[in-house]
Amino acid sequence: MQKAIHGITVAHFFSTYREKLKMELVTGETGLHRLIHEGSINRPALALTGFFKYFANKRIQVLGAAEMTYLKTVSQRQQILIFQQMVKKGIPCIALTRNYQPTHPMLAVAEEMKLPLIRTPMITMNWVNLATLAIDNEFAPSGTEHATTLDIKGVGVMLRGDSGIGKSECALALIERGHSLVADDLTMIKLLDERELMASSRPLNRGYMECRGIGIINVAEMFGVKCVRLEKRIDMVISLKEWTTEAIEERTGLEENFYEVLGMKVPHIEIYVRPGRDIARLVEVAALTQALKKMGHDPARDFNNRLIAFMNEQAGQPAPTKIKPVDRQARPAAD
Repeated sequence: MQKAIHGITVAHFFSTYREKLKMELVTGETGLHRLIHEGSINRPALALTGFFKYFANKRIQVLGAAEMTYLKTVSQRQQILIFQQMVKKGIPCIALTRNYQPTHPMLAVAEEMKLPLIRTPMITMNWVNLATLAIDNEFAPSGTEHATTLDIKGVGVMLRGDSGIGKSECALALIERGHSLVADDLTMIKLLDERELMASSRPLNRGYMECRGIGIINVAEMFGVKCVRLEKRIDMVISLKEWTTEAIEERTGLEENFYEVLGMKVPHIEIYVRPGRDIARLVEVAALTQALKKMGHDPARDFNNRLIAFMNEQAGQPAPTKIKPVDRQARPAAD
């Protein structure tokens, strides 16, 4: 299920990334409810000159060295008019980098119109880069999957299947072999940069697993903190299915299947569960095979190419010449 993000409050942005972005609130606490509607940052250079066409008013406005130096050349009355226009356009907040002090007109307008004014000691480029990543993360399309996700030798594997099929038991066996748990039973997914799916767990149940017949276990306490990961990119999806006599299982691995998550296609395989099968071992091998494929080595295709080459070689080889047997009785006697 996909969740659309229409905006986040300045309060959420400030409280979540306050330490990372080294932010402090100068004024405008009563305006922290304002919404940030776009996942990007804007430097309002043209707006400060009075040009508001194509003004990105839905973004955080950042003032750095260039903007603050320019404001020194503008009269206080003109500054008040400019900042009032900016606030009326609906900007969420203003951020001052390099620990710049707000000008008196800027501070007066912010206090009067309840506009959050934020300050940071970071240089403008570094703050904009980190803030953009933070905002992108907040605005990234997200969803949930009824699945267990693990990090197997660097490969992010999402295990799907009906309730009671054995996802958690399979994950537990993999954790015992040194792999890491990302999320059990319910996986939170975000699409970052429109190119990679990032899986994580809800903070409430991070590091916990439900094992039928035993109950809730704490993975970090039992196997160590190295067996729990906060997040992991999803590289493949494995669906566990109940085996039946009508089940058609993949025998060669030549056919590629995909599972769609948030509009992205992820490599997908199905493994049928039946007594006697070591499902954890099969999942582990599937993950390692996927790692080989990403490195350009596809075992199924490599073997198929070898087989075709061998068959061509056999077909093109001339048939062995038949040698006429020697009739020793017909040979002339030696002189």
